[in-house]
Amino acid sequence: MDMIDSQNALLKKDHETFREVGFNCWHALERIKDCNNTNVDMQVLSTIPVLFSYWAKDIECLELSQFINDHISYTIQENPERFLGLGTIPMQNTDMAIQEMNRCINELKLSGIQIGSNVNGENLSEEKFMPVFKHAEEISCSIFVHPWEMMGAADMGKYWLPWLVGMPAEMSRAICSLIMSGVLEKYPKLKIAFAHGGGSFPFTLGRIDHGFNVRSDLCAIDNQTLPSDYIGKFYIDSLVHDQQTLQFLINQMGYEKIALGSDYPFPLGEAEPGKLIESLDIADKMKQRMLAGTALEWLGLSEDDFIH
Repeated sequence: MDMIDSQNALLKKDHETFREVGFNCWHALERIKDCNNTNVDMQVLSTIPVLFSYWAKDIECLELSQFINDHISYTIQENPERFLGLGTIPMQNTDMAIQEMNRCINELKLSGIQIGSNVNGENLSEEKFMPVFKHAEEISCSIFVHPWEMMGAADMGKYWLPWLVGMPAEMSRAICSLIMSGVLEKYPKLKIAFAHGGGSFPFTLGRIDHGFNVRSDLCAIDNQTLPSDYIGKFYIDSLVHDQQTLQFLINQMGYEKIALGSDYPFPLGEAEPGKLIESLDIADKMKQRMLAGTALEWLGLSEDDFIH
């Protein structure tokens, strides 16, 4: 990262500019100011996915993960009534990933971890990743899956298509991989959530089920349970930017499994987190569940944990 001035910096990837970011990316008081201006009481911190760095040498990725996680933990300790946090782990090395997961939960007291939708192009269904999910279930570590390194990005760079088309596809890729590989069957207590409304998965579920039925020889080779049977067994966020789309998600996935998502502080985020949920013509209890209750459940928390 190269500083532009005291309030802006350039994120670089392979020595080329990736994104310009403001200091609300790293300055806690600026984040709190933004939260106050948009009526956000508590924010769950996580790293920007480009910093997953799964491509790096194993030990270097572990050291970077430790640095990021220490910073998130420090920010929470300084502002315990405003922030919770998710750590990052070096997924390319299973032993190191589990080691850092343990440190995140047991030492840093973070609420869970965030991982990418693929690891250096490999689906999350690969056998090498099974110990990570098994261990997360054993220690009740919540997992948030976020799209990154979108498939086909090099072929559709124009018009910001990797973010508009690739990200939704990446989320469906991750969900289908975990369902069809049997991860959600083997580890039914796994607390896992997917970003951006589950991407294209909820909207193509009919096609996915149909394909599973008519080409079971290709789709049902590792798990014979129909994909739609897993609705209600994982969480998604609400970040879909459209009333009708969010209403469809409620009908398809169940409001109890939808948590407020903001993507703060980036352009594809919701400028006023929760405004879309509040705009729906639904019962207040449903709104409150999506605004706070679902996230608390996924993280293994309750409102009583915040009463002092």
